Amino acid sequence: MEDAIIAPRQAVASAVRRPSLLRKILLALAGLVALCAPVRAAETEVTIGLTNSATDVGFFIADKRGYFREAGIRPKFILFDSAARMNSLFGAGSLDVGAGGMSAGLYNAIARGIDIRIVADKNSTPPGRSSQKLLVRKDLIESGRFKTLADLKGMRVATSAPGTAAMGTMVKILEKAGLKRDDIDEVHMSFAQMVLALTNKAVDAALPAEPQATQAIEAGAIKIVSDDEIYPDHQISAVLFSGQFAKKDPALATRFLKAYLRGVRDHNDSLVDGKFAGPKGDAVVEILTEYSLVKDPAVHRSFVLSAINPDGKLDVPSMKQDLQVFREAKLIEGNVEVEQAIDLSFLNAVLKELGPYKRAP
Repeated sequence: MEDAIIAPRQAVASAVRRPSLLRKILLALAGLVALCAPVRAAETEVTIGLTNSATDVGFFIADKRGYFREAGIRPKFILFDSAARMNSLFGAGSLDVGAGGMSAGLYNAIARGIDIRIVADKNSTPPGRSSQKLLVRKDLIESGRFKTLADLKGMRVATSAPGTAAMGTMVKILEKAGLKRDDIDEVHMSFAQMVLALTNKAVDAALPAEPQATQAIEAGAIKIVSDDEIYPDHQISAVLFSGQFAKKDPALATRFLKAYLRGVRDHNDSLVDGKFAGPKGDAVVEILTEYSLVKDPAVHRSFVLSAINPDGKLDVPSMKQDLQVFREAKLIEGNVEVEQAIDLSFLNAVLKELGPYKRAP
């Protein structure tokens, strides 16, 4: 044993006197270290389309806390003003993943043969967890012009766009009032524009999502009804995979969804009664403030978020109701059913690994 120790010492001593030999020994040792070190897989870039809403939080957490990195993924977030604009990029193969609403445009793209898969929930409205609120100008209530939902008749009402989940909500509101879409003057604009339009009296009522709904209420608008009251368990948006992304590397797609769902579960752990609370809540608010367009932490803490299912489950009945609304409005251009759009194979694989959600202590 002693001879075995002395021999390398003699070799090093000899190498010190011969610099070229020393360099060779050092290079050999470096090679051995590299071989013994753990191999880290190269990260694959995944393009992700977002509209940068509060319910994109699962993606933000997965990035910030390294869940995507652990899955060998380098996320590239691409911001869209409307999820409908993602469809053509899915078809061209230049967008891998999207956070999109249940829209007529999505179903029409699928009817045209574009391979887009609805793979998991992104947000919905179980009771107590609203996504959008019908707001009316305060002066219209004070003057008596608006007393009940039936008074929406003839009013100028702002919604996000035709053929979206918001359209399904608006139809439910009008049905409750005994009205039809033709009974209101419906205009379309972004949620941020709705806040200004209500303040400037450019519209009488609006249906914004959070956090813009809270901002409009703080500016003086009055909440009449929220979508969780009028349309409980409504599937608002989902995680979408392009067919190319799903088929090219199913293992990568599964790892992506697992990382996303880990982020969603962290988000759920940070909530108490739908609001951020405690140190976990503070940590997620910090992430939202960094990644989202709303940079005031107080705004993120001020409202109850719509729900993001920690097991990724979709509410299929509401998706079918919305598709029927789109059909009746003559917005669907081909033959398509909800079942054609759904692919739960990736979610089922992830849930086998993670198991059902259990709130962390």
